[in-house]
Formats: sequence, structure tokens, C-alpha cells
Amino acid sequence: MRGVFVTGTGTEVGKTVVAAAIARTHAAAGNGVAVFKPAVSGLADCTPDDTSQPRRRSSPCQHQLPDHALLRRAAGSDQSDDEIAPYRYGPAVSPHLGAELAGKAVDPARLAAAARAASEGADFLVCEGVGGLLVPLTLGYLVRDLARELALPLVVAAPPGLGTINHTLLTIEAARAVGLEVVAVVLTPWPQEPGTVEASNRDAIARLGAVRVEVLHRLDLDRPQGWPPLELP
Repeated sequence: MRGVFVTGTGTEVGKTVVAAAIARTHAAAGNGVAVFKPAVSGLADCTPDDTSQPRRRSSPCQHQLPDHALLRRAAGSDQSDDEIAPYRYGPAVSPHLGAELAGKAVDPARLAAAARAASEGADFLVCEGVGGLLVPLTLGYLVRDLARELALPLVVAAPPGLGTINHTLLTIEAARAVGLEVVAVVLTPWPQEPGTVEASNRDAIARLGAVRVEVLHRLDLDRPQGWPPLELP
């Protein structure tokens, strides 16, 4: 399949926004885009009867839709919730714990099959992971394992500020250790006037990680048509 796997250096680092920007870029170019995310948690923070409504809790991107809904909007997709995110949980917890609390285990084979099914008939698949690469979908199956099964090039979302060099290089190393191709790092939200720290972090990651580094400013999530292109991979 043709596509990309978006991971991050941790949780709440802009993975969904980066994945959505990539999906929007390909859709705007006339490609049929499918989106996929193995699990979504934190839906208890949405309105109980309609998870397409904005989240109630504060977040770096105010009025953000649930991850699968934002991905669908960006891609211009008509995929169902189940097709995009086979496992969805109310509490904001790791998928393996969400499954335990829900009383139904995550099936790794179902995830790989669902991702491939999503890509059928599409020109490009954007798959977004959960948390970082080593987050357990089950205690025997990590996000990294799914990325390996799908064999998609990897894009790493990371914050631009202090601490990001270590977290980003560790993520790159964890990916390359199992043969995953890291095509780019995206630092987000990139400030309108980056300071010395942000500029130095960008250059250090590019040099030490031997990787392409892009930046993405904060997006107005209600206006995908105004987003700048993010042509990856």
C-alpha cells in the first residue's frame, strides 16, 4: 500500500494534527485518501451522544474533534468510525488498559487487516499511531509492531521546545532498530517567531538524526481548506 505512518515522541505532541495535515495535502491534490488509527481513547471528554462534537477538556488545539473525526474531515473521507478506529475508549488511557477496562482484548490481527481494508480503493493511506512507538496496544504487541506489519514510511511528530532533541532521537533510534524508515520529523506547533532554542533543536535533530525536519505552525482545525501543504513522504 502507498501511505505513511505517523507516530510521535509521546502523547499530545501533535500526531493527529500532523496526520491530518498530510491527509489534507494529498486530498487537495486530488488523491483518494483513507485514514486509520488503531485505537482512540479519551472519548469520555466528548459529548456523550455525538463524538463528532468538540472535546470539553482543554488541549493544545482548542475545539479539537476526536482524533478519528478530525482525520476523516481532513481526508474528505466517508469512512465510518469503525473503519477508521476499530477500538475506541472513553478513558484517556493506553489502549491495552482501555481494552482491559472495557473487558475486550485488542486483536492485533484485526488491526492489520483493518488498516489494509481501509487502504483498498484509496490512493494513499494515512495511519496514525497511539502515543509513541513503544505504547502497548496489548502487552505483547506495540505500536511499533503494527508499523512494521504495515511497512509504511514513518513520520515523527515532536514539539519544538526544550527536551525534544532527546525524545525525538530516541524515537528515531527505536524505529530504525527494527528496520523502519523514518522519512521526516515534523516539529509542531512551530512558533511564528521561533527563538534560539527552537532553531537549534531543529538543526540538531536534522544533523544528529540524519533526517529531514519540517515545521508546522498551529492550525485552525475548523478550516482545513486554509492549511499549508505538508507533502510527506
